[in-house]
Amino acid sequence: MDLLKPYDDTYFMKRALMEAEIAFEKDEIPIGAVVVVKNQIIARAHNLTETLNDVTAHAEMQAITAAANYLGGKYLKDCTLYVTIEPCQMCAGALYWSQIDKVVYGARDEQRGCINMNTKLHPKTKMSGGVMKEEASELLKKFFIEKRNMN
Repeated sequence: MDLLKPYDDTYFMKRALMEAEIAFEKDEIPIGAVVVVKNQIIARAHNLTETLNDVTAHAEMQAITAAANYLGGKYLKDCTLYVTIEPCQMCAGALYWSQIDKVVYGARDEQRGCINMNTKLHPKTKMSGGVMKEEASELLKKFFIEKRNMN
């Protein structure tokens, strides 16, 4: 029986989900992200669109900025972004320009995600999904059910 590597996709997606929980507690849409290089988390982020009153303050955008600041440059080569939901068109565009190596997402965003929008990532960027998708989906559903019940 194979033992799980301590630092696999599930390990890092759990960290992204912890960020999504923080967003949930702040009454933000619960999406979280972490950027990893050589099995080290160099950036943690979650949605801040309500807090900052900024439509561009998505978890991925916050994570890209934090990682670039950490690295001291705008390119995220050799980095992997773990995000709880498939990136939207705006975030995919920013990821394109960052030249990130890999994007791993939890759940698909069938309506606004970059896949259905046909947004291209950098040719060298690999993308995979479905890591802890049930947990990511459930948190979003819980958030929107609570929002509807408050209105």
